[in-house]
Amino acid sequence: MVEANLSAKTSAKTDDLSPTRDSDHPRDSLVAQFGADRPLKLDAGIALSPFQIAYKTYGQLNATKSNAVLVCHALTGDQHVASVHPVTKKNGWWETLIGSGRPIDTERYFVICANVVGGCMGSSGPSSTNTQTGKPWGLEFPVITIRDMVRAQAMLLDHLGIDQLFAVVGGSMGGMQVLEWAASYPQRVFSVLPIACSTRHSAQNIAFHEVGRQAVMADPEWRGGRYLIEGANPRRGLAVARMGAHITYLSDAALHRKFGRKFQDRTNPTFSFDADFEVESYLRHQGSSFVERFDANSYLYLTRAMDYFDIAADHDDVLANAFKNSPVRFCVISFTSDWLFPTADSRAIVHALNAAGARVSFAEIKTDKGHDAFLLDEPELFAIVRGFLDAAAKAHGLTNGAGH
Repeated sequence: MVEANLSAKTSAKTDDLSPTRDSDHPRDSLVAQFGADRPLKLDAGIALSPFQIAYKTYGQLNATKSNAVLVCHALTGDQHVASVHPVTKKNGWWETLIGSGRPIDTERYFVICANVVGGCMGSSGPSSTNTQTGKPWGLEFPVITIRDMVRAQAMLLDHLGIDQLFAVVGGSMGGMQVLEWAASYPQRVFSVLPIACSTRHSAQNIAFHEVGRQAVMADPEWRGGRYLIEGANPRRGLAVARMGAHITYLSDAALHRKFGRKFQDRTNPTFSFDADFEVESYLRHQGSSFVERFDANSYLYLTRAMDYFDIAADHDDVLANAFKNSPVRFCVISFTSDWLFPTADSRAIVHALNAAGARVSFAEIKTDKGHDAFLLDEPELFAIVRGFLDAAAKAHGLTNGAGH
């Protein structure tokens, strides 16, 4: 077997538990650094240099480097997809899907997951140190796009010596990256699984993101984006943004099943503005725990990247043009109760792929768990992913083991 991490630089260890320190020296991660000779050319017309990408790998790369699977994370995710998170100490965010014997089997595939550019867990972003000033970038960091994230991932693959990915998998913002991979690098991808996503954000989704950004920027501790330099932290604003966004990840049925109108640790209302209801307490917990691991400016940057995403706009407003005669195998998956990225969005992708002559399969999974269903225990999702990858592996010539 070939170890893929030999040329990668392991991040320095740090005892500082603040999430901002993970922006430069991510714990329990590998780091690929790119100097002035390898800038990242951004859609904004800027060449970002130097920059770095933090990532994790699971499993082993085979001798022909043909079993690599890239997993793309969603808005609030990171590279710790199938291992304990160094900040929260929680299990990986997609351990239901990835691991030994799981649908994305690490005994068979070499799994790579990188923190996106603009993030805050080791890849260059607004909380990273600007080498020219020695201070955190803040809002001086250039605005990035989904395509910029994918360009950076392609550079990481070059760094690892991997010419073609067996598969790219992701949900939500991760699904957007998957689609961008298929559109921008069709020769470097054999198969893709875009889950619970779309090729562009709706006006409603942009509106929800703007409310979240305004919540962050309205916090006096945001300090015009200079809070790291000034020793502040817009925790309240970021927590409110997270609370609002989290509601969109669920469904009315899921909220009702889990909480209903039950009171929190009491039988009667307090006639105050405490968290009387269980759902209020739940949202407050989601907000307070989120700020411990995420950077407020990264939240602004990544939501803006999702808002700007529009594959059709980059191809004369004809989505099919983005995938014309694509050699990539697609499996598009949606969920019936996902109102953030409804099934109609996935069907539009499928129709465009059909028009482009691409090989595509589609599944709508019936569930009341909402958008977050792709992260939860959904047996039908697991069966579909396993079946699609098994068929693709057979077509790709991969054996049941990690060999080729």
